[in-house]
Amino acid sequence: MSRITLTRLLPAACIAALAIAATPANAQFKNAKHAVEYRQGAFKVMALHFSNIGAMVNGKKPFDAAQAAFDANVVQTISALPWVAFGDDTESLNSDARPEIWLEKDKFLAASKKLQTATATLAETARTGDAAKLKVAFGETARSCKACHDAYKN
Repeated sequence: MSRITLTRLLPAACIAALAIAATPANAQFKNAKHAVEYRQGAFKVMALHFSNIGAMVNGKKPFDAAQAAFDANVVQTISALPWVAFGDDTESLNSDARPEIWLEKDKFLAASKKLQTATATLAETARTGDAAKLKVAFGETARSCKACHDAYKN
């Protein structure tokens, strides 16, 4: 390859590499599959702790205020994590994510913010130790989860 060809290709290659590295999934994850695994893992952890609160507020498990507060804090923290792993390069991979996520990216991200707001309220309410108020906050958070699942998950 001639020196002229290399000097022409090098800037284009650098721009392409920077564009790839600038996308969130590529910046944080080894590859698209890793990004999908990350977001699925985050949702699983969130679901585990959220369902523990649900069992308490629905009388299937004795109410433990300290455990509920711990679980709610985990849910709140994890609720901020999965969204970066919905990069465009993950759309075609096998998952329960619907194409609407990428077609309605702004609406999807707005739904994620709604969930994060609900989980913040859940954590704040859990710290009060009031089971009745926690049940209300749990219901509001569950509705936020369901709305997103209905619209964006198979």
